[in-house]
Amino acid sequence: MLAPDHSMLWMRIKPQSRLTSSMARSTLSFVCQNCGAAYNRWQGKCDSCDEWNTLSEEDTTGATSMPLSVRSRRKGRTFALESLTGKSNDAPRLPSGMTELDRVTGGGFVRGSVLLVGGDPGIGKSTLLTQATSILARAGHRAVYISGEEAVAQVRLRAERLGLADAPVQLAAETSVEDIVSTLSQGAVPRLIVIDSIQTMWTDTVESAPGTVTQVRASAQALIRFAKKSGAAIILVGHVTKDGQIAGPRVVEHMVDAVLSFEGEGSQQFRILRAVKNRFGPTDEIGVFEMTGLGLREVSNPSELFLSERDLGSPGTAVFAGIEGTRPVLVELQALVAPTTLGTPRRAVVGWDPSRLSMVLAVLEAHCGVKLSGYDVYLNVAGGLRIQEPAADLAAAAALVSSLVNAPLPTDAVYFGEISLSGAVRPVAQTSARLKEAAKLGFGRAVLPESARGEVGGDGGLALNSIGGLTSLVAQIAARGNPRNNRDNNREGAAEKNATPARFRRENG
Repeated sequence: MLAPDHSMLWMRIKPQSRLTSSMARSTLSFVCQNCGAAYNRWQGKCDSCDEWNTLSEEDTTGATSMPLSVRSRRKGRTFALESLTGKSNDAPRLPSGMTELDRVTGGGFVRGSVLLVGGDPGIGKSTLLTQATSILARAGHRAVYISGEEAVAQVRLRAERLGLADAPVQLAAETSVEDIVSTLSQGAVPRLIVIDSIQTMWTDTVESAPGTVTQVRASAQALIRFAKKSGAAIILVGHVTKDGQIAGPRVVEHMVDAVLSFEGEGSQQFRILRAVKNRFGPTDEIGVFEMTGLGLREVSNPSELFLSERDLGSPGTAVFAGIEGTRPVLVELQALVAPTTLGTPRRAVVGWDPSRLSMVLAVLEAHCGVKLSGYDVYLNVAGGLRIQEPAADLAAAAALVSSLVNAPLPTDAVYFGEISLSGAVRPVAQTSARLKEAAKLGFGRAVLPESARGEVGGDGGLALNSIGGLTSLVAQIAARGNPRNNRDNNREGAAEKNATPARFRRENG
């Protein structure tokens, strides 16, 4: 008997095995868990976000387990097309019962909408949503809280601490998206569903570990599809990265209807809820809360709260009259200008854009003769609020010059205005609202751009000091300067500090 020719058998099997292995490899890719970029092979550093060791192997065949032969034969279904003309009803809203939360969402939760709430660990996201679901449940609406990070007993402990144990909120500890959708489809449609958090959810339609980019995207898509079909409002809680961005693929932020950011410093009791994206309302509104032993308390007058611990009569402090959405907010800006011993002076800022601080310092030095190259500069927004509008330029400049020349600013004055690169002070929007808020809190004067006087409606009796250029403001503050009362052994350095106001008066006329 002749021996079988194994070489011929191997030649007949080898092409098929190569084809099978190549098809298996084509369905896998290495996806960055930080930004979602995909690569054909593993590498230590992601070229898109420059993060190390964030690539993991995932199956990217798509969120379906349907065979390829069936998918190729499937035909699409027809659907009806509508015209632009016709009657469209406004989306009905469900007020949450929390005024600050309704302000940020635009008046309440829209039926079928999906909100993504992000924030640092321990900032109070779960506490805020527990209170919101409890208020809706007590009002007779079906509210469901599903936790993927805590057990039901742990959620109950938080509710007992907040005094909400008697609220008829439906709880569950589940992470399977299919089981969640199947359970919520039974009975009456829930008015509000909280998923805490989206990074812990997983669906069996994709082959990836929970928390990966593919799982987060597929789980969010399934929950969004359920919300649009059933009309229930869903709130997804998202983790954040070390730089404050919501973890996971950025496509999730585009898929949802609103993105809310819960901000605040751990050492401060203030919490700011800010709308980053909102399809049904404004994106510049904020809600202010105070963290207490019984949960989050709404702050109806945040200006009074931010100025409650104000240090009167100290150099380097200025009150800024700002606008957050439609709400005027008064906040204190604190500046410290100190001689440096370093070759490169430090520039530290908390609560404001560092680029705008660099611009204000450059304008002060180029157009006002304020030499800050030998000083360390520190700027802080009191209360943990983060300011984004350029109207704070004038208040920041006043606080910096006040600290440099040791000249306390008037305690009853507010400042607002945008500084241009030429040193001119440009007007800002909603001047009347800023002045009314300042007058309501007992301020007597306001320093504002000269071209904004025509926009003043009812200033509440405030004395207005119009500033056309930054040079005149520096001259006014320098004229109030006093020698520093210190015991510096370096007489030359002390003499230079004490002569600073005179130098300002000489250079600015």
